[in-house]
Amino acid sequence: MNLLWQVKKLSVLLFYSLIILSITGCGEKDVSDLTLYIDKVKARPKTAIEPLPEQKVVEPFIFNPEGLRDPFRPIDGVEEDSAMQVAVSSGIRPDFARRKEELESYSLDTLRMVGTLTMAEILWGLVKASDGTIHRVQVGYYMGKNHGKIVQITEDSVELMEIVPGIKKGIWREQQASIALTK
Repeated sequence: MNLLWQVKKLSVLLFYSLIILSITGCGEKDVSDLTLYIDKVKARPKTAIEPLPEQKVVEPFIFNPEGLRDPFRPIDGVEEDSAMQVAVSSGIRPDFARRKEELESYSLDTLRMVGTLTMAEILWGLVKASDGTIHRVQVGYYMGKNHGKIVQITEDSVELMEIVPGIKKGIWREQQASIALTK
């Protein structure tokens, strides 16, 4: 028991010694450089503070949706029928009787344009397939799984017009796509 009492006394003494040492470490040091800096800042001439920018008044807009179609509901009734007739009458549909070309077996995201080639004043695009084969393409060729027909070739891209299924079954629509030159 005597030994335990001495260990407790020693630990209390050590604790108080550490507190006294830490307090003495906070004693006054040479702060002349700090005082000099504060004096320089106080000696600077005072300048006027810029006024706050004027706030613009915004006129409130009151939205009155009365009589307007709800944009979050599907179009139905007469509007839907007329949209369907326009799509059907436009004649947009893929030519399923046409023989598929080799690049139509690849999706567009697996094809990369790697360059161009001019032969007999015709600009050809060089397209690399995912299997590593490089193909020469020209305006009018087809590529991609969405019946994409090449409509323009430039030095840095191949532009296509794809025919993709619309919202309703049997309705097709055109959408533009391109393959950019990879460097």
